[in-house]
Amino acid sequence: MCGLCGSFGSEAHWSDGVADPALTPTAERHRRAAVANETLALYGLGVREWGGRFTLSSRTGKVAVVDTLGAVWPAAEKLIRRDCDPLDPAVIAALER
Repeated sequence: MCGLCGSFGSEAHWSDGVADPALTPTAERHRRAAVANETLALYGLGVREWGGRFTLSSRTGKVAVVDTLGAVWPAAEKLIRRDCDPLDPAVIAALER
């Protein structure tokens, strides 16, 4: 996973904009969390939008709260103590199945 996504701290993240003008910002964050969950599930993790932030949780009950979607990936690596690369060819192949 490229560290650039997590390096911006609590500043506005490029993914915070609304891609679909028919959706509210909160609905857009919920949609993005649902998409991220497809990949995170392969690592035994899940994320949900809550109060304008994202709550990441593991199957074992570990939790991290992050401000942006970009911060989810570095937090995921800390929770599972290994790389969490959504661009890994094996991950992409699993998602395509």
